[in-house]
Amino acid sequence: MSLGVDIDHIADALATRTPQVADNSPGDRAAVAIILHERIGIGPQVLIIERARRQGDPWSGDLAFPGGRMEPHDDGDQHTAERETREEIGLDLGTARLLGRLDDRAARVLPLTVCAFVYAIDTIPAMELSNEVAEVFWIDLADIVASERHCEHQQYPAVDLLGPGHPLLWGVTYFFLCALLRDVGHELPVSVPVGRITEPGNRP
Repeated sequence: MSLGVDIDHIADALATRTPQVADNSPGDRAAVAIILHERIGIGPQVLIIERARRQGDPWSGDLAFPGGRMEPHDDGDQHTAERETREEIGLDLGTARLLGRLDDRAARVLPLTVCAFVYAIDTIPAMELSNEVAEVFWIDLADIVASERHCEHQQYPAVDLLGPGHPLLWGVTYFFLCALLRDVGHELPVSVPVGRITEPGNRP
């Protein structure tokens, strides 16, 4: 399946909109990096991490984008996204192409605003994973919009990207992808698809 758009289309779409930025304190903010790479003959891919399972982490074991909480020394939301990406997977976004920013979103499990910045890289470098990250995947955006992968998790829409033994993609990560793909003409379900109940073996 082809998505029918490339990274330049995504960049053009993001350039035409003004993101909604929440006005709250740095202690109540987190930022993530949505990193794209153009796969020749296939289309854009997005980098997804599987977070390590850690006691006390509300996102333990989830699929997510690299990112984390803003620290007092961070110089704004974008700096947080880039610092956390470097710390978590060893990827320096200093030379990456910044395509734009999505609307801020409220986290589901904590009183936290999450910001998302979209980047494109030309080549995939070697990565050094921290103890917060179990695995890294490059996922075709076309696979995310494929209807046969859509299901539900805890009464929220989700995507089964990796099959048994891996978590579903859902939550704030899912809704950031909804926003990104909607801007280029691909709508993801915003409610649970009827009849697509998560199989117990696929639950994180």
